Amino acid sequence: MHFRALSLAGAVCASLSGCASYQPAPPAFHKALNEPYHLDSGDKIRVTVFEQEGLTNTYAIDKGGYVSMPLVGTVPARGSTTKELEATLSAKLRDGYLRDPDISVEVDQYRPFFIMGEVGTGGQYIYVPGMTVQNAIAIAGGFSPRAEQRTVDVTRQVNGKVISGRVLTSDPILPGDTIYVRERYF
Repeated sequence: MHFRALSLAGAVCASLSGCASYQPAPPAFHKALNEPYHLDSGDKIRVTVFEQEGLTNTYAIDKGGYVSMPLVGTVPARGSTTKELEATLSAKLRDGYLRDPDISVEVDQYRPFFIMGEVGTGGQYIYVPGMTVQNAIAIAGGFSPRAEQRTVDVTRQVNGKVISGRVLTSDPILPGDTIYVRERYF
């Protein structure tokens, strides 16, 4: 009888230690979903300079967070919205190159998201606007037989800080997110 009580206490402690790592998503985590998109390394943008065919092109934001463009050189893009980058590029082109540049900047391809843990094939995948955790798991080959299928841990950069939280599989993800599918206990 004493052994049974001791093993029950051990099982309770083991299950509670799994809960100790639980971190609900902080408010800033979900608030980031409703903010304008901020550019970062890995994004590809389409810059259209009207009536300037030689400047209109798709440009990649490099790992330093800069975009390189003819005439203006390298311009910081990390953390900017597309509208802010439009204003920056317009000012640079107005400074000795074009009288009144009319520029449009849009995201051509978002930076990838990452998924690991109990999925078919973890790795880096192309982000598509409107993706949920479920979509990401499907792209990665679905859940493994040992996967916890209700919630996952997501790591996201918000306002220059890396934060993590546990979310439902129906929650949306953002470009650059890292999704970790945990192993279930039973």
